[in-house]
Amino acid sequence: MTSRRDGPPRSSGPGRFRYRPQGHRPAGPAAREGLDHVVLYGWHPVSEALANTERGLHRLLATENGAARLREELGTLRIEPELVKPSAINALLGPDAVHQGLYLEAEHLPAPGIDSVPQDALLVALDQITDPHNVGAIVRTAAAFGVTAIVTTARHAPNATGVMAKSASGGLEHVPLIVVRNLAEALIALGERGFTRIGLDSEADTNLDAVKTAAGMVVVLGAEGKGLRQRTRECCDVLARIDFTGAIRSVNVSNAAAISLYALTRGR
Repeated sequence: MTSRRDGPPRSSGPGRFRYRPQGHRPAGPAAREGLDHVVLYGWHPVSEALANTERGLHRLLATENGAARLREELGTLRIEPELVKPSAINALLGPDAVHQGLYLEAEHLPAPGIDSVPQDALLVALDQITDPHNVGAIVRTAAAFGVTAIVTTARHAPNATGVMAKSASGGLEHVPLIVVRNLAEALIALGERGFTRIGLDSEADTNLDAVKTAAGMVVVLGAEGKGLRQRTRECCDVLARIDFTGAIRSVNVSNAAAISLYALTRGR
């Protein structure tokens, strides 16, 4: 296990950006539902949030072992943990939550604007993917492949808290969410800026391996079962399929995201 103190610095590179608005409140589902904080639990979501100085902190509950592990990995903590028994965290989250002795109430991260991304950004756009496990897994994959940001909608999207944050395994601290009201309009705006918009479609004529990569790209993913909506498809420059050779010819959307990002980033 790699210590945060020994890990790579969070510096900006090609396609990366840091967004630090003053007094900016988040848009999208969290704001719409009036949530004034996010709940993060489990080792990766909590430790990454504590290491992210852009994340405001409210309250940290930790078991004795959880607190000791945090201090061992992070050194001095930005917030003093309240030592509790595991049952106290269970009471807040429910018995099925795998919290590993850590529970954090924190501020929402700032919500970037779509016009703030650099020209060479690698983006992922989500077309009404509502399952928090899938979205969280996509966020984690996006962080692993250096995605600049994820574009999602204010409606038909899960909040960046709880189950989604746990599934993202700390990825929310590295890949910001760009929340838009209309995905088609956002894709049109990105196309006008020169981004190549690549929609995943299992019935597409073009193999993903044949897609020409560009400096600025948007990988557009649709919900399982429904796929991309017609209007979203019309806003893509190319529709591409993943070819499978085994007996099962489809994977869930988070696995499709990982395959696609690997294929499209090999030459970047």
